[in-house]
Amino acid sequence: MGRMRRVHVTVRGDVQGVGYRYTMLMVAREAGAAGWVRNRRDGSVEAEVEGTPGQVDEVLAWMAAGPPGALVDAATVIDAEPIGERGFDVRPTA
Repeated sequence: MGRMRRVHVTVRGDVQGVGYRYTMLMVAREAGAAGWVRNRRDGSVEAEVEGTPGQVDEVLAWMAAGPPGALVDAATVIDAEPIGERGFDVRPTA
């Protein structure tokens, strides 16, 4: 399987109500990445993405732009310890 990478990402801007989470779900699954995404009450979107470095980079590149209608002001990416997660899900707002 090789080296795995996991990142915790917070995206700020006009990123709620624009289909961000459900489009990200499709992007992550297509890339073969695992993890989750959810809205935060402060208006941001929070996610964790795990996979090969290439899979994670593919999802991060999409997250920096988001779906049509989104306006991403900033994306904060913090490396995390891979946990061997499988699948990608949308979680309830936190």
